[in-house]
Amino acid sequence: MSTADLPQALFEKVKQLHKEINQYNHQYYVLDQPSVPDAEYDRLMRELLSIEQEYPELKFLDSPSQKVGGQALKAFSQVTHQIPMLSLDNVFSSEEWAAFIKRIQDRLNSDKKLVICAEPKLDGLAVSLRYEKGFLVQAATRGDGSIGENITENIRTIKSIPLKLIGESGIDYPDVIEVRGEVFMPKASFERLNEMAIKKGEKSFANPRNAAAGSLRQLDSKVTAKRNLDFYAYGLGFVGELTVNNTLANEQVFLKNSHYQRLCQIKSLGLPMCPEVRLLDDQQQVQHFYQDILSKRDQLSYEIDGTVLKVDNILLQERLGFVARAPRWAMAYKFPAQEELTVIEDVEFQVGRTGAITPVARLKPVFVGGVTVSNATLHNQSEIERLGLKIGDTVIIRRAGDVIPQIVSVVLEKRTEDAKDVIFPQTCPVCDSKVSKVEGEAVLRCTAGLFCQAQRKEAIKHFASRKAHDVDGLGDKLVEQLVDEGLISTPADLFSLTEIDISTMDRMGLKSAKNLITSIDKAKHTTLAKFIYGLGIREVGEATAANLANYFYTLTAIRTASFEALQAVDDVGAIVAKNIVNFFKEEHNLAVVLALDAIMTWPDIVVKSADELPLADQTFVLTGTLSQMGRSEAKAALQLLGAKVSGSISAKTHFLVAGEKSGSKLIKAQDLGLAVLTEDDLVALLAKYN
Repeated sequence: MSTADLPQALFEKVKQLHKEINQYNHQYYVLDQPSVPDAEYDRLMRELLSIEQEYPELKFLDSPSQKVGGQALKAFSQVTHQIPMLSLDNVFSSEEWAAFIKRIQDRLNSDKKLVICAEPKLDGLAVSLRYEKGFLVQAATRGDGSIGENITENIRTIKSIPLKLIGESGIDYPDVIEVRGEVFMPKASFERLNEMAIKKGEKSFANPRNAAAGSLRQLDSKVTAKRNLDFYAYGLGFVGELTVNNTLANEQVFLKNSHYQRLCQIKSLGLPMCPEVRLLDDQQQVQHFYQDILSKRDQLSYEIDGTVLKVDNILLQERLGFVARAPRWAMAYKFPAQEELTVIEDVEFQVGRTGAITPVARLKPVFVGGVTVSNATLHNQSEIERLGLKIGDTVIIRRAGDVIPQIVSVVLEKRTEDAKDVIFPQTCPVCDSKVSKVEGEAVLRCTAGLFCQAQRKEAIKHFASRKAHDVDGLGDKLVEQLVDEGLISTPADLFSLTEIDISTMDRMGLKSAKNLITSIDKAKHTTLAKFIYGLGIREVGEATAANLANYFYTLTAIRTASFEALQAVDDVGAIVAKNIVNFFKEEHNLAVVLALDAIMTWPDIVVKSADELPLADQTFVLTGTLSQMGRSEAKAALQLLGAKVSGSISAKTHFLVAGEKSGSKLIKAQDLGLAVLTEDDLVALLAKYN
């Protein structure tokens, strides 16, 4: 069929796809400012490839399917790759992967099992490192696959990349060898970089990939050196001929016929290889590797967005060859998208336990990160202003693991004329009381306290929560029913409930009601620390509540303490002290506290000597999974010995207790040179003092 016979609408569709993909390529590869998630880009590219496959007449020379990335930045000199640096095609399901293997077997005219070299798909920037006589002489980005940017000086600042290879040129490796791999920014480094940017009032990076790309494209290599980038090799580019005693040797003396073994060769020369790389024998192992890496994704110290699977046999790779933009012998098997496009249909306002009024975006439902998402928090007015968000906007939504979905950015190109500004309420959306904004805070708050129905519900839920008074059987829905029916309005009202009251609620029979009454009676006996925590005073968490109890010893002393006296307590600054004073100053709050004091009991706090608090002035942080005891149990045991248990790592931390699957906290502790204890170390430490 000639192009003249094709529908005009199809031409226009291809033209539009070219325009959009080229625009997104430029934003992603050149500007490092992508405006759409990878999933949207992948959909457009797959649509274009599908049309080109069905209508080869529409595969033009300037099609985005015929190139890899964007043009080299003019700020850097250009480098022509001796062997093109190609991209990878993608699959998104086990069926697509099986079809890929079938295509390979058909092309090879063989149904033999293929050995696969598998590795995580790092979310960074592909680079090429050229070594001559063992010395690093040139480094380049992939660019458009043929021409990249010369980033040698910046690459030289990356600690994991050697300036000289291990061994002797001409004997252990050829005089010229080009190593290809991925430069990335570890998660811990990314978090620190953004923390510093926010402190300085500078723009933060959207993700580690953007941060790595931006760091490599700094004209001042001193800036790059401060960014703590890392590198993993994933293959070889051009490799010169190996000579031994000035005699040309067979290239197989150096080059192995296995992609995995070549990676091991690269590692032996001093370049890092990803520790998760595996050699797989069959299709079942591929699926297991995919699921295993997906399950470990959040625990890895670097960002990944899938796996890369390559035919291991180099001779088979050569037989299979390449298509225009990708090898036929490799495929990226990508994870479910963590970012997607959707539309803001409305913005509503929720009232939390402390009266905070939080804007919540109601989204056009979208499948992202393995679940369907229809809501996302917008935090506060400052966040909406930062995003420049309006109702009706198309946005990028991100969901990573169990993290609450968040809106990354607005796609301004898709804004319609009927987009509306987000208008914040002048009164509480639940009780219509006045709202206030404390100086220095970004959050609006309802001033009604426990008189606000929303705050009543959340205050009671918090009071009954596991870390407070652990009222088993009192779920969120039941609390809401009891408040709505007028049976309770404060935490103190819980202790007046009867079995008959509870049994009239939905899905609550007499047996369930009896069990709940037993649990409520049990909650009468607590500790002063848990009682203070259960009151839900703003910014008074478990640790601060324990510090208050151990400093003042009695409830009366805490509720009557002055602003100055409170600040003498460890972990209580001016803001927390003000919150405590204001809480007990409110008459309705004080009435509830006194009512609870008349109902509940706790043992007197025994003043301990310094000998009984051997871990006083020591700060611990717990991370990972503890198998011999729960985190809460470990925390309580440390606090009984006088230790402070914090939730975050800092230079003031004395010990990090690292359980299984420890993540970024462990990396940060190692970077700061802090003492790291295993769970066995912790058990031995606790046994020493008990």
